[in-house]
Amino acid sequence: MPFMVVRNDITKMSVDAIVNTANPRPVVGFGVDSAIHEKAGSGLLEARREIGDMEMGTAAITPAFDLPAKYVIHTVGPVWLGGSYGEENLLLSCYVNALELAVQHGCGSVACPLISTGTYGFPKDLALQIAIHAFSKFLMEHEMQIYLVVFDHTSYKLSEKLFQSVVSYIDEHYVHQYERAAYEMAAPGRIRQRRDMDLREASRTSSSTRASVPAGDLESFLRRQDAGFTETLLRLIDETGKKDSEIYKKANISKQHFSKIRNNPEYKPTKATAIAFAIALELDVKQTEDLIGRAGYALTNSSIFDLIIRYFIECGNYNVVEINIALYEFDQTLLGA
Repeated sequence: MPFMVVRNDITKMSVDAIVNTANPRPVVGFGVDSAIHEKAGSGLLEARREIGDMEMGTAAITPAFDLPAKYVIHTVGPVWLGGSYGEENLLLSCYVNALELAVQHGCGSVACPLISTGTYGFPKDLALQIAIHAFSKFLMEHEMQIYLVVFDHTSYKLSEKLFQSVVSYIDEHYVHQYERAAYEMAAPGRIRQRRDMDLREASRTSSSTRASVPAGDLESFLRRQDAGFTETLLRLIDETGKKDSEIYKKANISKQHFSKIRNNPEYKPTKATAIAFAIALELDVKQTEDLIGRAGYALTNSSIFDLIIRYFIECGNYNVVEINIALYEFDQTLLGA
């Protein structure tokens, strides 16, 4: 998938380019900058000295030396001074300029830290929103794999309002396994009664179905089935009037993977991929359930993953990067392929 959040040491990322939160002077700073220089070896500092002083928001590129990457893209993030000195625009410029350099040097993959959130004191929730904005816009225009690299959940922070809203939604709708078990223990008679009724209804339905299908005419009966996932997806894309690339990029799906889908009418997506397309198409909950149902999936209140998806759809927020950040926060599978 073109965008991923990964828990890793950025110096261990085998990518085309690693983004470094550089010191404005050609010296080794702290945090990520120090770790990258230590792993890359002395050659990186020499290359950095050739660049000279850098202004906040700018970016420059050097070889990666002993790192498992081709390049290091150095960018100088802003020091947080309360938000009244253009810090947000400067931070956005860091991502924009770094990613443009990656394009210019033919990079297919980039690993980025959350810039300026360490010793520079930029609020993590605001920094994350700026990164989401930069990545989302960039990926709609370019084919590239972007990794947001974090050490752990404390390395970044969803906005408190969004996080609490998701938590509240889950708390309100989540059906716990132990609650269902407790209900069954408290009312076994009712459960058995309901089960027997369901079995009788299923039997009647089965009998009715068998009666409506002439013997030996199963092939004709099967032709009545609804359109499958691929056929339905392609029809929905055509109905939007948008290019395929607009949809698969918005879904966090690679060009190569979408090509496989388009050329295979029997394609079976993962649930995360099916939902990613529903998000890209900005379907409502009912439409989403119809699309993913054609691949054999459903949204339930017994899955935190499903509830997070439902929450964002009901809020009208179809930004797959932001949704994936929230899914990562709750240790769930990310959307895309």
